Amino acid sequence: MNLPNFLTSLRFAMIPVYVAIFAQGHMIYAFLVVVAAGLTDILDGYIARRTGQVTTVGQMLDPLADKLMFITVILSLLLAGHISWVAAAAIFLRDLGMIAGGMIFHFKGKKTVPANWMGKLTTVLFYVGIMFVFLEAPFAANYLWAVIAFSFLTAIVYIILFQALNKSGPGQNKTIGPE
Repeated sequence: MNLPNFLTSLRFAMIPVYVAIFAQGHMIYAFLVVVAAGLTDILDGYIARRTGQVTTVGQMLDPLADKLMFITVILSLLLAGHISWVAAAAIFLRDLGMIAGGMIFHFKGKKTVPANWMGKLTTVLFYVGIMFVFLEAPFAANYLWAVIAFSFLTAIVYIILFQALNKSGPGQNKTIGPE
């Protein structure tokens, strides 16, 4: 258990803390837990890469912790009536499609496209949108829909990059897109 993996584990532990705080109606404190989870995500990745502590377990658990926190937040906002069923369904459809596609391609021996700046920007924009929902900004729903649209554009870009990456000849280790 190195420090980056500990921080990832801490993110898993923040999920029930978030749920308990959210269920008590403390929106700002619940959002602060989400922010803390986001900061540990940034920090664990930075420390792992900087100190050479990247592990297979960490590579598996880090995105799982991120997705579980994100799903928990979206579900809690949906069940509390802060976002629409249609918005939540669109978010889940896109994320499940990306996860399922990545898994299928991985198990078929295809090269997968690593996270790029568009994917990372999409995540940041989603969390800004979630902040607007938590703060009950009057434009939160419109902003969230704009981010949902951008996330589908990002998914299309990933599909195009995936196709280009897998058209390369056998034995070529071709990387597509900037990190």
